[in-house]
Amino acid sequence: MLMILIRRSTLILSFVLFAGASSSRAAGCDNTIARHMVGEALLAAHFVAVAEKTGMTADSINAVLKEIAAKSAIQEFWITDSAGHAYLTNTGIDFTFSPDAAKQPQASEFWPLITGSETIVIQRARKREIDDNIFKYVGVAGVDKPRVIQVGVGVANLCK
Repeated sequence: MLMILIRRSTLILSFVLFAGASSSRAAGCDNTIARHMVGEALLAAHFVAVAEKTGMTADSINAVLKEIAAKSAIQEFWITDSAGHAYLTNTGIDFTFSPDAAKQPQASEFWPLITGSETIVIQRARKREIDDNIFKYVGVAGVDKPRVIQVGVGVANLCK
């Protein structure tokens, strides 16, 4: 009888430890992905600042963003002016960020990057406003002016 109790206890303890390790590993993986995305957004922020300072056109910058997205895990770039309009993007979609969480529950979380109350925003993967796709977004503040510099990855690419 004692052996049966020991086996059951060992089995239960193993299951609890395995389940805890799995969610711990998943959280660690999400944190690592987010840190990489922050680095990518920061690089994009510096690239755009230098590109605009040297007179590169929006069309030329967008072409570079499209090339980067085609060759990397980053699927989307959304780079705004100080009013929240994403005029630099690889997507071709016209979008303006709003501070109104009722209007844009997902995208409004990045408005503090424009106001200066945040410098980095890391969002969990979730449904976005423009369609039903699930994306993970990370944004950083502009290095040259108030703006959102956001990179996004679809959930299918997060799990590859």
